[in-house]
Amino acid sequence: MAFYLYIIQNLDGAFYKGVSQHPNTRLKQHNNNEVRSTSHKGPWTLIAVFLCESKTDALIRERKLKKYSRVKTQIYIAQYENIVHLIDS
Repeated sequence: MAFYLYIIQNLDGAFYKGVSQHPNTRLKQHNNNEVRSTSHKGPWTLIAVFLCESKTDALIRERKLKKYSRVKTQIYIAQYENIVHLIDS
């Protein structure tokens, strides 16, 4: 099963970065206030999805990305292969 690093953004421009095998299902959980760290901060939009080589790779990338500023996150999104358009809605 594939693991994905995903980035969501709310109307205030805040980013949340996470790892999931099912990014769209996870987005629904964020928008239904089922995730404590993002509850009542939405609505959220899935803006980037990156396929990772393994769960370990995804978690390492997530840990690094969570430390990035907004600008650095935007650069990351532009620099790497974003497959959000390939993920089923």
